[in-house]
Amino acid sequence: MGKTRTQFICQQCGASYGKWVGRCENCNEWNSLVEQEATSIAKSSVSKAGESGKPVSSKSIHEISAEKKQPRVLTGIEDLDLVMGGGIVPGAVTLLAGQPGIGKSTLLLQITAYIAQTLPVLYVSGEESSEQIALRASRLGADTHDLLDIAASTSANDIAASIRRGKHSLVVVDSIQTLGIDELTSAPGTVSQITGSSNVLIRAAKAAGVAVILVGHVTKEGSIAGPKVLEHLVDVVLQFDGDRYGGFKMVRAVKNRFGATSEAAIFEMEDEGLRIVKNPSAVLLAERQSADGSVVLATLEGNRPLLVEIQALVNPTSFGYPKRTASGFDLNRLTLLIAVLERRTKLNLSDKDIYINVVGGIKLDDRAADLAICMAIASAAAGKRIDEQTVVFGEVGLGGEVRSAIAPEKRIAEAKKLGFTRAIAPKSSKKLSLISPVGDLRTALIDYLQ
Repeated sequence: MGKTRTQFICQQCGASYGKWVGRCENCNEWNSLVEQEATSIAKSSVSKAGESGKPVSSKSIHEISAEKKQPRVLTGIEDLDLVMGGGIVPGAVTLLAGQPGIGKSTLLLQITAYIAQTLPVLYVSGEESSEQIALRASRLGADTHDLLDIAASTSANDIAASIRRGKHSLVVVDSIQTLGIDELTSAPGTVSQITGSSNVLIRAAKAAGVAVILVGHVTKEGSIAGPKVLEHLVDVVLQFDGDRYGGFKMVRAVKNRFGATSEAAIFEMEDEGLRIVKNPSAVLLAERQSADGSVVLATLEGNRPLLVEIQALVNPTSFGYPKRTASGFDLNRLTLLIAVLERRTKLNLSDKDIYINVVGGIKLDDRAADLAICMAIASAAAGKRIDEQTVVFGEVGLGGEVRSAIAPEKRIAEAKKLGFTRAIAPKSSKKLSLISPVGDLRTALIDYLQ
């Protein structure tokens, strides 16, 4: 018998190599190559490709628009429907990714239980048995619906056959990393199996007009595991972020072919499952204490305004190299802002350890948080406080100037709702009420640190 030829496939980008190497030359990832059996296609079949095909059938776009469109399927969670652009589109494929234990399976079981009140739903798990899913459904009160079917399978071919039957309006697959197709010999979770399984399920969903939700794993860096092509294939990509042990959890749309990607749904885990937080600003500020280094930031999560507390701690360093630590804020951005503070003000932070914390487990991705971070650091370093009834927002440039922020009126409206009387903000927002405009970082520190 001839020797079986193998190749090494990068699990991040799909590049193939004849021998194992430590780092992929295409995407520069370390230890991402997995050995797989090589598959080849005859040259004669490649040269004849396209000759035996049939012309694709087409319709005028006017005819398609005039056809009756199926209504979206509501999830029973208003904020989540908003994130998805108004609900689940029939025939659409959604990828939900998040850390292990964040609540993906819990959220999907709550959604399927609500939809199963009126429409047939299939929940397929490759990670749990049917009995385990039933136990969780009993805890969530989702075990009383006759239209909710549960199955355990790791065969993408079998699941695709169930989708093509058209018996169910929604099919949930938990998770795509556990599936495999019979035509490939590689293990589940590899690039080839993820790509092959996704293609099989997506084709079945489009052909039958059945909505499909795929659960995806994430890497230790927080990105979606598997090839990038997976995110291109699906219609909607939802990212489930937050602290797995407590605090708020957020669902954001990273990609959405049927709506905007600027919305966010904020959840809190309870014994009965995930619950939407109606007023997260009040919850985040409920235990706030007036102290130096504490600043209230008016930020945005998607289009939703949110007030969060920024805490800073500045201590003399005990080592030759000062430590900078950030929880909920980009560390590289923090380093940049510290450099701006030292260069544009009289603060000397080169011998200080600086710690930044965003209360509530919130992860900030808003450039308008710059001014609040700088004022919190300056407040902690100088031992001076900022007025308790003041919120802060604005982007800080390298020259120390305070630049405009998007949607200032929403931020001010949220501050008014919670009784704040002043907002330190860029000069471009001075026409709004409560605004105390500042043009540069030095002026903000001199005028508003008491």
